Amino acid sequence: MTQDSPVDLLVLHAVRITGFADVPALARRFGTGLDETTDLLEDAEARGWVQRSAFAGLGGWSLTVAGRTENERQLASELAGTGRAEEVREVHRDFLPLNARLQRACTDWQLRPAPGDRLASNDHSDPAWEDGVLDELAAIDRAIAPLVRRLSDVLARFRGYDERFAAALRRVQAGDGGWVDRTDVDSCHRVWFELHEDLVATLGIDRARGV
Repeated sequence: MTQDSPVDLLVLHAVRITGFADVPALARRFGTGLDETTDLLEDAEARGWVQRSAFAGLGGWSLTVAGRTENERQLASELAGTGRAEEVREVHRDFLPLNARLQRACTDWQLRPAPGDRLASNDHSDPAWEDGVLDELAAIDRAIAPLVRRLSDVLARFRGYDERFAAALRRVQAGDGGWVDRTDVDSCHRVWFELHEDLVATLGIDRARGV
């Protein structure tokens, strides 16, 4: 049976997986109310778990070291409470080959090797190369949906990653290539990055180890 997460965990976790975001974006991430999200962020700030900052005209919230530790404690406790941690670990193992393919597809979107320059920028002038990347993204889209269903059967907060990825891919297929890898929109790469971060945070994996 799917387990719902407490709202305080969702708000702190939203900060973790988005990295840096304002209140409306954090509230949208898991569908929490604006006022409730603000109150919980301010409470977390008082506990030293989050901090507000601004740069380049943008303001938002990010985790402190203590907040990351607290988030991981909450996630570990939640996962242990489901009694289904091995199911999530199995999904992570199945996710890793897809992660390598997604990274390669994004690299191929950005670079197209040329004679004498294997790191040449992709000028998007080769239809066959473009179609190859789009075909790979479509294959990844089909493969990720069952993994997300398996995850969300354990923890409800995993719902929606497949739908967000599919929505970004539709924009790419409609001709807006920025939705492959832009960081300021819900692009294929950004959605994937959040899912990867969600998985490693839930399982207590150190992403710096390259897994």
